[in-house]
Amino acid sequence: MISYKDSGVNKEEGYKTISSIKSMVEGTYSPNVLSELGSFGAFYQLPKYQNPVLVSGTDGVGTKLKIAFETGVYHTVGIDCVAMCVNDILCHGAKPLFFLDYLACGKLEAKVAAQIVSGMVQACKETGLSLIGGETAEMPGFYKEGEYDIAGFCVGVVERDAIINGSKIADGDIIIGLPSSGLHSNGFSLVRKLITDFQIDFEGKKIYETLLTPTRLYVKDVFSLLDKNIDIKGIAHITGGGLIENLPRILPENLGATINRNAVPYQPIFEYLQKLGQISMEEMWGTFNMGVGLCLVCESSQVNGILEILPEAFILGEIALSDQSISWHE
Repeated sequence: MISYKDSGVNKEEGYKTISSIKSMVEGTYSPNVLSELGSFGAFYQLPKYQNPVLVSGTDGVGTKLKIAFETGVYHTVGIDCVAMCVNDILCHGAKPLFFLDYLACGKLEAKVAAQIVSGMVQACKETGLSLIGGETAEMPGFYKEGEYDIAGFCVGVVERDAIINGSKIADGDIIIGLPSSGLHSNGFSLVRKLITDFQIDFEGKKIYETLLTPTRLYVKDVFSLLDKNIDIKGIAHITGGGLIENLPRILPENLGATINRNAVPYQPIFEYLQKLGQISMEEMWGTFNMGVGLCLVCESSQVNGILEILPEAFILGEIALSDQSISWHE
């Protein structure tokens, strides 16, 4: 007789995974969570809002996962998965509510799955998300053993009249940058083409430690401003495509952004990659975040208040009438 286990699916390892993560996950629950892990559906009671709009986002970690496989470091990519989703909905002023994850692999290892989820739990706690459910899929023959794919789905809420969408951005507004924590989760197909040995030394440690630095979570930063009635007209999460692709997404027609590249705090990893591959600066700025993880657009009168609350923030540029979405000055 043949069993499911003979086909490569170990149900017992799945049960072990659920058992190992259940208490961690329950630690993220807010009073609005009405279900427990293991139900067919997850239930979340919407907090009291006058005219609530739900904002959702979904994303993954991409080929950064390959470095996690090769180094056996898994918890940071769990943080990445949450950050890529929650930073996106944050761009509309949405307060994070709940998160669900999807984990697929060729052969499930409970210890590895628990490490990945522990990173998600850490990020959820930091951003006020409840990790209310997910799916673990063991798919032998589809994924290689030792390889995983992870994705997340995040929901937040904002009052309709408080939605941030860039529509009020005007000529003369100022662009404020918030530093990235490194590469975040984009451009890793190019990184892996340039770097094949992740154990080499870089800046006093193994380079994989720099590459696996998790994506920065910006929820506390942004709400430290919104909760004090700082008027933010637009927010751009600088992900795949860098500033060149992401900042123009929030700009009204006939407006462009003039960017001072010298204002961005220096991060050695970007210079290292550029020199290693002799990559043009246009390609670098159109692939990586280059040290800018999030952009805020506001009136000039709001700038001092923002810089006082967020000392790491910096003036990146300004908005001007233009037929070019991005222009540069040194």
